[in-house]
Amino acid sequence: MKNFFKFILFCACIALLLVGLARIMMVLSAKDKTFDFTSVPSAQVAIVPGAGITADERPTPALRDRIDGAIELYRAGKVQKILMSGDNSSIYYNEPGAMTNYAIEQGIPESDIVQDYAGRRTYDTCYRAKEIFGLDSVIVTTQQYHLSRMVFLCDQLGLNTAGVPVEQSDYLLNRYMLWNVREVLATLAAYIDIYFLKPEPILGSPEPIFIP
Repeated sequence: MKNFFKFILFCACIALLLVGLARIMMVLSAKDKTFDFTSVPSAQVAIVPGAGITADERPTPALRDRIDGAIELYRAGKVQKILMSGDNSSIYYNEPGAMTNYAIEQGIPESDIVQDYAGRRTYDTCYRAKEIFGLDSVIVTTQQYHLSRMVFLCDQLGLNTAGVPVEQSDYLLNRYMLWNVREVLATLAAYIDIYFLKPEPILGSPEPIFIP
């Protein structure tokens, strides 16, 4: 029994090591594609991935920061449009709608905002940006802990991708730590999706943002 527990502990250590290496590899792979707001090259669209809305249908602080990053890019002329991608699987939960309302309140023209109602996961958001909205080049605005995974996924799914880490509001410390732990597990899921499962998200008819 003692040897059995030693074996289990050994396997657990190996698993943790592999998970850690996978995370490091993903972070390094996005390093050359990560910029600040002034140095990022221009692209067609800024993609804002969902991060939850409140009970009164307002973006959470984390989501506001992502939207504010895209707004800054738009005002600087770095992008032509902003793609709000989030979950709208229920009539009682409309992330893209809340994101759009917030951006309009900040002075962004509604005509330059596109809503993706089926961005339930980061993988789905990147996949649909290419296949549904016909994009070739994008800038993604999200928190540093999430940025490398989103850059990796969008890049692997055929988009010329640049990432800009956004300023972070004072989030609750315990929640911030949880997000970082979750991101390590999500890194493994991203590799599995890209190299093994290759799932197809909700699609539908193409809705190209830019008509050739």
